[in-house]
Amino acid sequence: MTQIVNHDPTDGVYPSTDDYVHAVEVQAPDRLVFVSGTMGLDPTGAPGTTLDEQLTLIWSNIRTILASAGMTLDNIVRLTSYLRDPSYAEANARARTQALGNRPVATTALIAQTLEPTWLVEIEAIAAT
Repeated sequence: MTQIVNHDPTDGVYPSTDDYVHAVEVQAPDRLVFVSGTMGLDPTGAPGTTLDEQLTLIWSNIRTILASAGMTLDNIVRLTSYLRDPSYAEANARARTQALGNRPVATTALIAQTLEPTWLVEIEAIAAT
């Protein structure tokens, strides 16, 4: 049976915040799903016009992708966010926390140039059962 164990030491390493943990251990997983970088695009491929719209679309898209594998956001154990601008970090963290129901996971956010200038955020995920 798969068990997920958070490892969030407090001695000898800087403290994590409430929205992430230092590590997530997946014991005896049955399945792993690796979700490609997902953008804030609607079903026609058009990007949301604002950062908040794109974040809403990203999380909707991730839900749909995971559902196709018989999983939900509850199965996410790792996220990487690629932000076009450092000022997007707070909105990204807020959207992640809301989408995951305040459940912390291992996460990284990087500042990167996306392939299209209208893509403000891209998020990839790892999910496990």
